[in-house]
Amino acid sequence: MMDAQQGSAHTSHTAPDTISEQTASIPEALSRVAPRLREIRQARGMTLSEVAHETGLSVSTLSRLESGGRRPSLDALLPLARCYRVPLDDLVGAPSTGDPRIHPKPVKRGDRVYLALSRATDGMQAFKVLVAPQKPADRDKPVQLRVHEGTEWCYVLAGRLRLQLDDEVTILEAGEAAEFDTTRPHSMTNDGTTTLEILSLFSRQAERSHIHETG
Repeated sequence: MMDAQQGSAHTSHTAPDTISEQTASIPEALSRVAPRLREIRQARGMTLSEVAHETGLSVSTLSRLESGGRRPSLDALLPLARCYRVPLDDLVGAPSTGDPRIHPKPVKRGDRVYLALSRATDGMQAFKVLVAPQKPADRDKPVQLRVHEGTEWCYVLAGRLRLQLDDEVTILEAGEAAEFDTTRPHSMTNDGTTTLEILSLFSRQAERSHIHETG
C-alpha cells in the first residue's frame, strides 16, 4: 500500500513541473516571432505597405509585431502565414513535425491561380499556375509586355502557352519547357480553349512581381 501511495505522490508531483516548464517556454517562443516575421518579409522582398495590402493589417500593427512591441496573436499570424505562404509553425519557430508534405493555398491574380509548391522564403520558388482561357473578345487585344528583375523557368503540363519575348512569339505545347531572363519584355498567355497548366520556377524578384503585384 505504501508503495502505491508513494508512486501516486510521485506522479502528482511531476505533472505540475512539466506544465510549469511548458508555460515558462511560451514567452521565449513568442520572443522569437518578431525577428522571424521580419526575416521572412525581407526574404520575400516585400515592404510593410505591401504586406498590409495583402493581409488587411495596418502598417503600424505590422511594425509593432516585427519590433516585439505587440504580442503576436492568431488574428495577426494567420493572415501573415497566408500572405507569406508558410505554415503557421514556421512563423513561431515551432520544431518540425517531420511531415514533408506541402499544402498549397491558391493565390488568384487576374486570370490565373498560383499554388505554391515549395516552402522556401528565398532563392527559387516553385509554383503550379493555372491560366484560364481568354475570352473571345480579348483575343485580338494587344498583349501587355512586362519587365521586372529575375529569371523564370516554366514547363507546360497541359494546354498551349503563348510566350512572347520582345517581338518573338513561341507556342509551347504540353511537355515543353522554356527559361528566360525577366528583364526582357515578356508575356505568358493561354493560347488554347482549355485551362493552361504550368509548372513554374521563379527567382525571388520574379516571384514578388507575379504573386505580390498590387496593381
